[in-house]
Amino acid sequence: MERFAGLLGFVLLLGIAFALSSNRKAIRWKTVMWGVALQLFFAVVVLKGEWVSQRLGWIPFPPGVFTVGILLQIVLFRFLSKRTARLVRVAQHWIQAIIGIQILVGLLKFNLVATFFIFMREVVNRLITYSTEGTKFVFGALGAEQGERSVGLIIAFQVLPTIIFVASIFAILYYLGIMPVAVQRVSRVMTRFLGSSGAESVSVAASIFMGQAEAPLTIRPFLAEMTRSELMTIMTAGMAHVSGGIMAAYVLVAHVDVVHLLTAVVMTAPGAIMVAKIMVPETETPKTAGDVKVQIPVTDVNLVDAAARGAFEGTHLAINVAGMLIAFIALVALANGILGFLHQGLESLAQKTPIAEGPVRIFLPYFPENLQQILGAIFRPVAWAMGVSWKDSFQVGNLLGTRMVLNEFISFLQLGQIRTTLDPRSLIISTFALCGFANFGSIAIQVGGIGALAPTRRHDLASLGMKAMIAGTLANFLSATIAGIIL
Repeated sequence: MERFAGLLGFVLLLGIAFALSSNRKAIRWKTVMWGVALQLFFAVVVLKGEWVSQRLGWIPFPPGVFTVGILLQIVLFRFLSKRTARLVRVAQHWIQAIIGIQILVGLLKFNLVATFFIFMREVVNRLITYSTEGTKFVFGALGAEQGERSVGLIIAFQVLPTIIFVASIFAILYYLGIMPVAVQRVSRVMTRFLGSSGAESVSVAASIFMGQAEAPLTIRPFLAEMTRSELMTIMTAGMAHVSGGIMAAYVLVAHVDVVHLLTAVVMTAPGAIMVAKIMVPETETPKTAGDVKVQIPVTDVNLVDAAARGAFEGTHLAINVAGMLIAFIALVALANGILGFLHQGLESLAQKTPIAEGPVRIFLPYFPENLQQILGAIFRPVAWAMGVSWKDSFQVGNLLGTRMVLNEFISFLQLGQIRTTLDPRSLIISTFALCGFANFGSIAIQVGGIGALAPTRRHDLASLGMKAMIAGTLANFLSATIAGIIL
């Protein structure tokens, strides 16, 4: 039943994007089909990688022979392309397709994608362990694992220091040139399959690793002359992704599987382009059609300087997270206090005023006692349509609403508190659905951040802000829905 609901939800989510399209006739359905195909591919190879590998067990070649064979074909192809350019030019697409199919079969047979994600899970867990060493040095016993502890202590002495450490690691990776190469490779895949321009592909690829305010820096020279559709894609990708520096924090506060977080981030990249191109189709000619070289500003003198800069930026992010949690959780408590006061007032009125007893008594059960009841009721159908069981749909719906109204960190914090009450399937779908920055506050962040890089486009950014938030939300929900169907 949940899979059937997921299929309905998938159609519903695409239907919402289609209904909100600014120009339905200009939608490129090739982009939509490739977007769905890539999301399905990543979901299958990670979530069902072992099953697929077993079904391909009849292929006799071991990993070593298979890899050597493909490498020899690539070397031979490049050699022939230099010697007999005209002959190879005629058949190069067929040759590349054959090699590509073999690589795909190898990835599936040996379950390499899922294996890589599992390896990254171990990397993240190790990073969290290493971060604890620095935390213990500064905070002593408060920074060490010591049985049951309050959420506040975990956030203050484990989560926030981890954000600082991971941010420093990412700064080092960018200084060494590792991240720019990864961004360039991913952007080329998006340009080839999804037909997106070089600049927007680079920004979307950067969003997989960087935050929504930092990713546009990779294409700063092109921002001023981008089309509205390109700006929409950039904003949607920023809304639909989370920064690598904060991902480890979700593992700590919600105890979710980092493999699911990584899969959600990768799946959402083609989904973000797909939804953005449905809602604001490309009707102009991008000036960066084709590949664009990744240019990430290098401001560090050496490795130590990069680590120090990353630590500084991580500290700034950690302080922002702490301040955000203090303010938003207090605001939620204020809203709950007001709603609870009104609910109790109506109940008291019904008891003391016989005349009002009839209508008030009818209305009272539907008047919410807290914000969670409102958000849970609004987003409960959405959660069910994504494949969440009806039993868990109210709680998950509350998480989805909290993510949109407040932010994803608070939603992950709440997910960690209720995870034991959810079915495993509902927990995984929730992880996928919450893994994005799409909320009302992000609209201001993007308009201010990207607007500072391209002041002449501030009006366009502001007009696209709400659409981008909805598109980012739909992209996250589509990834979650596909994951639910596959599971």
